[in-house]
Amino acid sequence: MANFLMITATSGTNLELAERFAAVARDKGHTAEIVDLAEMDLPMFTIARSSDSEQSPDVSDLTEQMIDADAWIVLAPEYNGSFPPTLNNAIAWLSRDWQNFRKMCTGKPVGLATHSGGGGAHVIMAMRSMFSFIGADVIGRALTSGRNKEANPETMDAMVENLAR
Repeated sequence: MANFLMITATSGTNLELAERFAAVARDKGHTAEIVDLAEMDLPMFTIARSSDSEQSPDVSDLTEQMIDADAWIVLAPEYNGSFPPTLNNAIAWLSRDWQNFRKMCTGKPVGLATHSGGGGAHVIMAMRSMFSFIGADVIGRALTSGRNKEANPETMDAMVENLAR
């Protein structure tokens, strides 16, 4: 069985969607944890801050969670045609330890999902580009949902099945 990590860039509806994905994974006998990046409240990444150990957050626990997971499902709403700053900021902090970052990302199966007011196609494209660039294996099927479009349970089921292989 697979160990899933649901990574949500915002609380609220995307966190609820992460909880639904985790329930699907658990129902299939997998383990699933949820990380809420908004709740982590990481300071804004800057080169100056990253060079100062007193100002740099300890992201080692998150790094280990991400390494230990067999697959990630990343959930984020669309912000100005892309993903929220919380997601980009977390990736920036994680990438400081480049050896563990490569170990964490290279070949990692990743699924993408969103609950967005604007449909979510742009955030899926932006996340697909970023996660592919950092070496993850992003699956083709993604889930988009929003105010006028419920999350498709069949898509959730298929994504979990695909990522668990």
